[in-house]
Amino acid sequence: MKFSTSNIALSPGCPIAEFEQVAKLGLSGLEVAPSRVWKNSWNGLTAGAVETFKNEVESAGLSVIGLHSLFFDQPELGLFQGTEARARTLDFMEHLSKLCRDLGGKTLIYGGGRWRRDLPLEDALTESVDFFGELIQRIESHNTVYCFEPLGPSGSDFINSVNDSVRLVKSVGHPSLRVQLDAKALVENDEMNVEIFKAAAPYLVHVHVNEPDLGILGTSGRVDNAEMSNLLKNIGYQGYVSIEQRLLNPEQPIEDLAESARVLLANYKTSTSAAPSPSKRLNHNID
Repeated sequence: MKFSTSNIALSPGCPIAEFEQVAKLGLSGLEVAPSRVWKNSWNGLTAGAVETFKNEVESAGLSVIGLHSLFFDQPELGLFQGTEARARTLDFMEHLSKLCRDLGGKTLIYGGGRWRRDLPLEDALTESVDFFGELIQRIESHNTVYCFEPLGPSGSDFINSVNDSVRLVKSVGHPSLRVQLDAKALVENDEMNVEIFKAAAPYLVHVHVNEPDLGILGTSGRVDNAEMSNLLKNIGYQGYVSIEQRLLNPEQPIEDLAESARVLLANYKTSTSAAPSPSKRLNHNID
């Protein structure tokens, strides 16, 4: 397995000095929430700005692995919101795929923007299959992959179970749509088990490790990273395992991230035994 972190753990704007510190933690990848870097991740984002950011990440010894938190600065977009919103969402997601490609990344994790509310489940599935079928025609040449992230009921009322995500991927039937696993969602949905990981295995391309509050890994007592590591190893997973942790201390952001990186590497890289408990505080133009 390979190891990365989301930039939501870092300072807004993501100073290059923090990238260098991340690399020293033993991580090789950076997963990017675009709105954490640019005030508007759609309008006004230039090819020059994208290239500068990519160069800063790589000069620090990291690689951009993909994008997540896609709709944070575009809350009006998403599925199940009518014809006009659908068209704009397709345009935005095509743009994000180009951005991911130009940063050297691969995966785009679709989290928010998907409450179906009164829409029947089967209708929501049909609409989603049609949506991704159209999106894939636009992005398949980018060599990027969207993942419809299974979330707990607190985060979405559509695609909660990993099995739901697998069903959608099978229905679309194209390698540009694959599966991602999220530790806190697995716990919330009671899916941290062998059967679920085996079901995901043929389509699995990305993993988030996190806590329910996106705090330091291991602090909630709810996510068993040793167990999750064993489940991933049992299915032969070789992709990125990425820390999803919010910025906890704006004065010293790397201190808390370092604790999570220690837990990550102790469990997923060197051992399947539980790590010691963490200390309390140790103009659109990118074509």
